[in-house]
Amino acid sequence: MQMPLLAVAMALAINILWGANPVAVKLGLAAFPPLWSAFFRFAIGIVCIALWARINGIRLWPEYREWPGLFVLAALFMTQIAMMNFGINLTSGAAAAVITATVPLFAGIFAHFMIAGDRLSLVKTTGLLIAFLGVALVLTGGRIPDEFTRANLGDLILLVSTILLGGRMIFTARLVSKIEPTRVVLWQMLLSLSGFAIGAALWEDIVWERVGWLPIGALVYQGAVIAGLAFMVNAWLIKRYSPSVIVGFAFISPISGVTLSALLLGDPLTWDLAAGTVAVGIGLIILARRARYRSKDH
Repeated sequence: MQMPLLAVAMALAINILWGANPVAVKLGLAAFPPLWSAFFRFAIGIVCIALWARINGIRLWPEYREWPGLFVLAALFMTQIAMMNFGINLTSGAAAAVITATVPLFAGIFAHFMIAGDRLSLVKTTGLLIAFLGVALVLTGGRIPDEFTRANLGDLILLVSTILLGGRMIFTARLVSKIEPTRVVLWQMLLSLSGFAIGAALWEDIVWERVGWLPIGALVYQGAVIAGLAFMVNAWLIKRYSPSVIVGFAFISPISGVTLSALLLGDPLTWDLAAGTVAVGIGLIILARRARYRSKDH
């Protein structure tokens, strides 16, 4: 499907922005612990999406039959986001960017079992294996670790979070076939917000002496830019072009995340991190090209 230059630029931009999200999370965690970070991020995101719905005349209150699916989605959402923030808090921003960029791979595996007609082909499996090799390089540094470190624990927590996100994406895809997408996104945030607030109030303390423009700006970025603007732009693109074409730009995210982690967080660009980033990018490209061919066939 042909895309005008403006649409291509928009798709590239939102994937660069998504790649920077783990960096923003890392910066925000300096002052706001994981659950407080999630609470403030999605409070901002809820406002942005509610405004988007208001402008577009989208009804936000769910029908009675929609509530069970939304509650299940909110539980998945709250668990996955909490694990993501805890994992990023323990590992480097660069490693987080590569690991979280693999979500299309796990979504593909869940889709194989949950969505009729979306099966894992030989080409798709090859893409998955190449990308998993990249993740393995990032997790192990290219060797068997001598000891289990704080970063190793963070990487594993983040990997589980990314697997959950892949499953959540497929569950969401099934919901939006019956429920308006904006309503789904808004209510997964609204229903989880009280859980984040209660957990944060019970177990976490904001580090007030570190609160400044950088952590606050990072939270605004996560809420307004990622949960708000990126969602709106992605919805606009998918409405006008094939989703499989838009997914083809996902390989930009790990490159963006690793580069920005080096520039903003001072994370070293080691050989295993570079090799892992390249492998994940190649795997995503293979998956996206396969999806594009399938969309042309159908």
